[in-house]
Amino acid sequence: MSHSRLKQKFADPTRGVYFIGTTPPKSSVSMEQLSEIGNKLLDRLQQIDYDGVIVYDIQDESSRIDKPRPFPFMNTHDPRDYSTILREKSGRPVITYKSVSQRNKDDFNEWLDKAWCPHGVRDIVLVGSPSADGDIKLTLPQAYTALKEHSLDFNLGGVTIAERHASKGNEHLRLLEKSAQGCEFFVSQAVYNPQATIDLLSSYARECKERDVAPKRIILTFTPCGSAKTLEFMEWLGISVPQATRHRILDAHNPLAESIRICRNNLDQILEACGNLGIPLGLNIESLTNRKEEIDAAIRLYKLLKATLDLKLAELEINN
Repeated sequence: MSHSRLKQKFADPTRGVYFIGTTPPKSSVSMEQLSEIGNKLLDRLQQIDYDGVIVYDIQDESSRIDKPRPFPFMNTHDPRDYSTILREKSGRPVITYKSVSQRNKDDFNEWLDKAWCPHGVRDIVLVGSPSADGDIKLTLPQAYTALKEHSLDFNLGGVTIAERHASKGNEHLRLLEKSAQGCEFFVSQAVYNPQATIDLLSSYARECKERDVAPKRIILTFTPCGSAKTLEFMEWLGISVPQATRHRILDAHNPLAESIRICRNNLDQILEACGNLGIPLGLNIESLTNRKEEIDAAIRLYKLLKATLDLKLAELEINN
């Protein structure tokens, strides 16, 4: 396998791309258990049609926020290990996240070499430090430069956060800057505030038009939420949840089902406002906890949102 199979899929703006997001199991589990956990996940995914899996690199983000983390931080397996297992067992591409700030450039280059072979990683998303404080050995721009200088041809993606656009108004410019540094696609933070995402996408589309450049693909992340604890964790992660939405979930007879309805409605609003702006879109559905109900709900949410985006794309094709 020499190059990224996703590059070709991403290049076709008329089709959606669809992912399931997951975190590597905690580092205390054995490689054998890691493989079993991978099997369990892929068994669940057999009932859906998906383009690939996204494996996150979990970092301790306590430097970013004063509030205590609702769920304790646990070190996880290197995302490369889990990516390899999921790719080999499913036969589908895996996008692997890499947090770059903890180690220097030489270590990063070594990580890249081994990610390519033996791990078979072709698609990566680089993530910077959660805050400007602390001991940053490699900044995100430095990592982008190191990757550019590297001989291996990774398909590089970046992270985009609509909440940052809401507070600073410049996230669309960051997207263009990251594209200039080599990013070919972007994955959003989980969406619970559709207006923030609409504002970001419309600013990005306008700026691309002014500069006469084609917008990169943006993969929107959605996650079900079935409890006050999950909601607290979402907010701790920096996901903006409007107060009315909080109340709708917490006061519902079935919070998980309500959160799925909310996510569907949020995607509808985003597609209504931004579907014809020429930005190629995709979806990434994740469960933020390892509670069985929330993982099962993520599969239901995936089916519903994929159908929603596919329908919108089909309508756009008719109208064009």
